[in-house]
Amino acid sequence: MADFPEDIYTEASDIDIDTLGNLGPLAALAGIWQGADGIDIRPKPEGGKQQAFVERMELQPIDPQTNGPQLLYGLRYHTHIVKPGQVKTYHDQVGYWLWEPATGTLIQTLTIPRGLVALAVGRAGADAKSFELVATEGAEAYGILGTPFLNHGFKTAEFRIKVDVHDDGTWSYDEDTVLLIRGRAEPFHHRDSNTLVKIGEPTPNPLARR
Repeated sequence: MADFPEDIYTEASDIDIDTLGNLGPLAALAGIWQGADGIDIRPKPEGGKQQAFVERMELQPIDPQTNGPQLLYGLRYHTHIVKPGQVKTYHDQVGYWLWEPATGTLIQTLTIPRGLVALAVGRAGADAKSFELVATEGAEAYGILGTPFLNHGFKTAEFRIKVDVHDDGTWSYDEDTVLLIRGRAEPFHHRDSNTLVKIGEPTPNPLARR
């Protein structure tokens, strides 16, 4: 059991309305980004297939969030991915990146429009340039939920993302989604990676703008 306070109602009193100044290791991710060198290794009947992709990701600061005494700062994100030279969506994803300064906890929520949601967690120092988050199917907290069909054919057993922030202002990620695919004896590692270059600055959160 985590060491939570008995008073679960009284909100934190040390709230700074400037989210951009309180994102810890997530500060480097705020803004609008583009990556043209994405690689996806996805499952096919004959095995894994490698696919190049182009990505646009927007991460904008939200107002500070409280769960009673718990204080979170975060970024709302949307990533949109296409195959090179195409318009049709290859992957779309929305969610939040959250940072809890008091505990050094990082949280990513992710939702994709094929009926899958996940809540991943990790820990890092406020000035960390590299961090990793994990979600596990069946966990009471920080788990994964899918539709009956996905659980039947492509059950997600684990999701893992590693982020590296680079000295040139770019950042990269490497994702490993472990799938239990119907008819296959071994888990399949669905891998995605890309390096993102900033093309636009973030907009301050509403309270900070006021």
